[in-house]
Amino acid sequence: MQIDKQTFQFLKDLKENNNREWFTEHKKDFTKAQNNAKEVYKTIQENLNKHDEVDKHKLFRIYRDVRFSKDKTPYKTHFGGSFHRKKPELRGGYYLHICPGDSFLAGGFWEPNKEDLLRIRKEFEMDASEIREILQEKNYTQYFGGKLEGDELKTAPKGFDKEHPDIDLIRKKGYIAIQHFSDEEVLAPEFLTKVDDAFKALRPFFDYMSDVLTTNLNGESLLD
Repeated sequence: MQIDKQTFQFLKDLKENNNREWFTEHKKDFTKAQNNAKEVYKTIQENLNKHDEVDKHKLFRIYRDVRFSKDKTPYKTHFGGSFHRKKPELRGGYYLHICPGDSFLAGGFWEPNKEDLLRIRKEFEMDASEIREILQEKNYTQYFGGKLEGDELKTAPKGFDKEHPDIDLIRKKGYIAIQHFSDEEVLAPEFLTKVDDAFKALRPFFDYMSDVLTTNLNGESLLD
Protein backbone atom coordinates (compact mmCIF):
# COMPACT_ATOMS: atom_id res chain seq x y z
CA MET A 1 0.00 0.00 0.00
CA GLN A 2 1.29 3.46 -0.91
CA ILE A 3 0.23 6.94 -1.99
CA ASP A 4 -0.76 6.84 -5.67
CA LYS A 5 0.66 9.36 -8.11
CA GLN A 6 -2.93 10.09 -9.14
CA THR A 7 -3.75 11.08 -5.56
CA PHE A 8 -0.88 13.55 -5.55
CA GLN A 9 -1.94 14.88 -8.94
CA PHE A 10 -5.50 15.40 -7.75
CA LEU A 11 -4.25 17.50 -4.83
CA LYS A 12 -2.08 19.56 -7.19
CA ASP A 13 -5.00 20.12 -9.56
CA LEU A 14 -7.30 21.02 -6.67
CA LYS A 15 -4.86 23.69 -5.52
CA GLU A 16 -5.07 25.29 -8.99
CA ASN A 17 -8.85 24.92 -9.18
CA ASN A 18 -10.13 25.36 -5.65
CA ASN A 19 -13.77 26.01 -6.43
CA ARG A 20 -17.00 24.04 -6.17
CA GLU A 21 -17.63 23.85 -9.90
CA TRP A 22 -14.30 22.16 -10.64
CA PHE A 23 -14.61 19.89 -7.61
CA THR A 24 -18.07 18.75 -8.67
CA GLU A 25 -16.81 17.94 -12.16
CA HIS A 26 -13.92 15.90 -10.70
CA LYS A 27 -15.82 14.20 -7.86
CA LYS A 28 -14.85 10.77 -9.18
CA ASP A 29 -11.17 11.72 -9.04
CA PHE A 30 -11.64 12.94 -5.48
CA THR A 31 -13.33 9.70 -4.48
CA LYS A 32 -10.42 7.67 -5.86
CA ALA A 33 -7.90 9.87 -4.08
CA GLN A 34 -9.82 9.73 -0.83
CA ASN A 35 -10.14 5.94 -0.98
CA ASN A 36 -6.40 5.67 -1.55
CA ALA A 37 -5.79 7.94 1.46
CA LYS A 38 -8.18 5.90 3.60
CA GLU A 39 -6.29 2.70 2.81
CA VAL A 40 -2.94 4.37 3.52
CA TYR A 41 -4.04 5.69 6.92
CA LYS A 42 -5.65 2.35 7.77
CA THR A 43 -2.37 0.59 6.98
CA ILE A 44 -0.45 3.06 9.15
CA GLN A 45 -2.75 2.30 12.08
CA GLU A 46 -2.25 -1.43 11.56
CA ASN A 47 1.52 -0.89 11.58
CA LEU A 48 1.31 1.25 14.72
CA ASN A 49 -0.65 -1.41 16.57
CA LYS A 50 2.21 -3.85 16.08
CA HIS A 51 4.29 -1.81 18.55
CA ASP A 52 1.83 0.58 20.23
CA GLU A 53 -1.85 0.75 21.20
CA VAL A 54 -3.83 3.04 18.91
CA ASP A 55 -7.54 2.81 19.54
CA LYS A 56 -8.70 4.95 16.62
CA HIS A 57 -7.63 7.09 13.71
CA LYS A 58 -9.32 10.00 11.97
CA LEU A 59 -8.96 11.12 8.37
CA PHE A 60 -9.99 14.76 8.34
CA ARG A 61 -12.61 16.02 5.91
CA ILE A 62 -11.40 17.84 2.81
CA TYR A 63 -14.10 20.49 3.19
CA ARG A 64 -12.89 23.68 4.89
CA ASP A 65 -14.82 25.63 7.52
CA VAL A 66 -14.58 29.13 6.05
CA ARG A 67 -16.90 30.92 8.47
CA PHE A 68 -14.11 32.59 10.45
CA SER A 69 -11.35 32.55 7.85
CA LYS A 70 -10.16 35.21 5.43
CA ASP A 71 -9.33 32.39 3.02
CA LYS A 72 -12.66 31.45 1.49
CA THR A 73 -11.43 28.58 -0.71
CA PRO A 74 -13.81 25.70 0.00
CA TYR A 75 -11.38 22.75 0.04
CA LYS A 76 -8.20 21.70 1.76
CA THR A 77 -5.42 20.79 -0.66
CA HIS A 78 -4.01 18.02 1.50
CA PHE A 79 -5.01 14.88 3.34
CA GLY A 80 -4.44 14.85 7.07
CA GLY A 81 -5.04 12.14 9.59
CA SER A 82 -4.44 11.59 13.30
CA PHE A 83 -3.92 8.45 15.38
CA HIS A 84 -4.96 8.37 19.04
CA ARG A 85 -3.12 6.28 21.62
CA LYS A 86 -5.21 4.41 24.16
CA LYS A 87 -6.09 6.65 27.09
CA PRO A 88 -5.84 7.23 29.98
CA GLU A 89 -2.60 5.32 30.49
CA LEU A 90 -1.05 6.17 27.10
CA ARG A 91 -0.63 9.79 26.08
CA GLY A 92 0.39 11.53 22.88
CA GLY A 93 -0.82 11.27 19.33
CA TYR A 94 0.49 10.75 15.81
CA TYR A 95 -0.32 12.79 12.70
CA LEU A 96 0.44 12.47 8.98
CA HIS A 97 0.00 15.32 6.48
CA ILE A 98 0.04 14.50 2.76
CA CYS A 99 0.45 17.58 0.57
CA PRO A 100 2.50 18.10 -2.61
CA GLY A 101 5.49 20.18 -1.60
CA ASP A 102 4.63 20.14 2.11
CA SER A 103 4.25 16.60 3.48
CA PHE A 104 5.22 15.82 7.04
CA LEU A 105 4.50 13.64 10.03
CA ALA A 106 4.27 14.77 13.61
CA GLY A 107 3.83 13.34 17.03
CA GLY A 108 3.40 14.66 20.52
CA PHE A 109 1.13 17.06 22.35
CA TRP A 110 -0.59 19.76 20.30
CA GLU A 111 -2.39 22.33 22.47
CA PRO A 112 -2.61 20.17 25.62
CA ASN A 113 -5.32 21.15 28.10
CA LYS A 114 -4.27 23.57 30.83
CA GLU A 115 -3.99 20.86 33.48
CA ASP A 116 -1.67 18.71 31.37
CA LEU A 117 0.36 21.72 30.28
CA LEU A 118 0.89 22.85 33.86
CA ARG A 119 1.88 19.33 34.91
CA ILE A 120 4.47 19.14 32.09
CA ARG A 121 5.86 22.56 32.93
CA LYS A 122 6.12 21.68 36.61
CA GLU A 123 8.01 18.51 35.72
CA PHE A 124 10.49 20.44 33.60
CA GLU A 125 10.83 23.06 36.31
CA MET A 126 11.74 20.35 38.81
CA ASP A 127 14.03 18.29 36.54
CA ALA A 128 14.36 18.43 32.75
CA SER A 129 17.39 16.16 32.50
CA GLU A 130 15.41 13.09 31.44
CA ILE A 131 13.55 14.79 28.59
CA ARG A 132 16.79 16.34 27.37
CA GLU A 133 18.45 12.93 27.33
CA ILE A 134 15.54 11.56 25.27
CA LEU A 135 15.79 14.42 22.77
CA GLN A 136 19.46 13.59 22.25
CA GLU A 137 18.96 9.85 21.71
CA LYS A 138 20.26 8.58 18.39
CA ASN A 139 16.89 7.63 16.89
CA TYR A 140 15.14 10.80 17.98
CA THR A 141 17.96 12.93 16.64
CA GLN A 142 17.98 11.01 13.35
CA TYR A 143 14.29 11.55 12.65
CA PHE A 144 13.49 14.79 14.48
CA GLY A 145 16.79 16.63 14.79
CA GLY A 146 16.76 16.54 18.57
CA LYS A 147 14.10 19.27 18.67
CA LEU A 148 10.63 19.82 20.07
CA GLU A 149 8.55 22.26 18.06
CA GLY A 150 5.35 24.11 18.79
CA ASP A 151 4.12 27.56 19.76
CA GLU A 152 5.65 29.18 22.82
CA LEU A 153 5.27 32.20 25.04
CA LYS A 154 7.65 35.12 24.63
CA THR A 155 8.43 35.01 28.33
CA ALA A 156 7.89 32.72 31.31
CA PRO A 157 4.39 31.45 32.13
CA LYS A 158 2.80 32.94 35.23
CA GLY A 159 4.40 31.51 38.35
CA PHE A 160 7.62 30.41 36.66
CA ASP A 161 11.05 32.03 36.80
CA LYS A 162 12.04 33.57 33.48
CA GLU A 163 15.68 32.89 34.39
CA HIS A 164 15.10 29.16 34.91
CA PRO A 165 17.75 27.15 32.98
CA ASP A 166 15.00 25.14 31.26
CA ILE A 167 12.74 28.05 30.40
CA ASP A 168 13.03 27.14 26.71
CA LEU A 169 10.97 24.03 27.48
CA ILE A 170 8.75 25.56 30.15
CA ARG A 171 7.45 28.40 27.96
CA LYS A 172 6.28 26.08 25.19
CA LYS A 173 2.52 25.73 24.65
CA GLY A 174 2.87 22.40 22.87
CA TYR A 175 5.48 19.69 22.45
CA ILE A 176 5.67 18.39 18.89
CA ALA A 177 8.22 16.36 16.94
CA ILE A 178 8.10 16.93 13.17
CA GLN A 179 9.71 15.24 10.19
CA HIS A 180 9.29 16.58 6.63
CA PHE A 181 9.26 14.54 3.42
CA SER A 182 9.95 15.35 -0.21
CA ASP A 183 7.37 14.43 -2.84
CA GLU A 184 9.70 11.70 -4.09
CA GLU A 185 9.82 10.15 -0.62
CA VAL A 186 6.03 10.23 -0.26
CA LEU A 187 5.51 8.47 -3.60
CA ALA A 188 8.19 5.84 -3.00
CA PRO A 189 7.11 2.24 -2.20
CA GLU A 190 8.90 2.29 1.17
CA PHE A 191 7.18 5.47 2.41
CA LEU A 192 4.91 3.78 4.94
CA THR A 193 7.90 1.93 6.37
CA LYS A 194 9.68 5.27 6.82
CA VAL A 195 6.60 6.67 8.55
CA ASP A 196 6.42 3.72 10.91
CA ASP A 197 10.15 3.90 11.70
CA ALA A 198 9.79 7.58 12.58
CA PHE A 199 6.79 6.87 14.79
CA LYS A 200 8.78 4.14 16.55
CA ALA A 201 11.47 6.72 17.32
CA LEU A 202 8.88 8.69 19.30
CA ARG A 203 8.27 5.89 21.77
CA PRO A 204 10.77 6.94 24.49
CA PHE A 205 9.34 10.47 24.35
CA PHE A 206 5.78 9.16 24.60
CA ASP A 207 6.62 6.73 27.40
CA TYR A 208 8.23 9.50 29.42
CA MET A 209 5.39 11.99 28.87
CA SER A 210 2.77 9.33 29.61
CA ASP A 211 4.50 8.66 32.93
CA VAL A 212 4.55 12.38 33.72
CA LEU A 213 0.88 12.88 32.87
CA THR A 214 -0.35 9.88 34.84
CA THR A 215 1.52 10.71 38.07
CA ASN A 216 1.83 13.65 40.42
CA LEU A 217 5.08 15.44 41.20
CA ASN A 218 5.82 12.82 43.89
CA GLY A 219 5.60 10.06 41.30
CA GLU A 220 2.32 8.71 42.67
CA SER A 221 -0.10 7.29 40.11
CA LEU A 222 -3.22 9.27 39.26
CA LEU A 223 -4.88 6.24 37.70
CA ASP A 224 -5.40 4.13 40.82
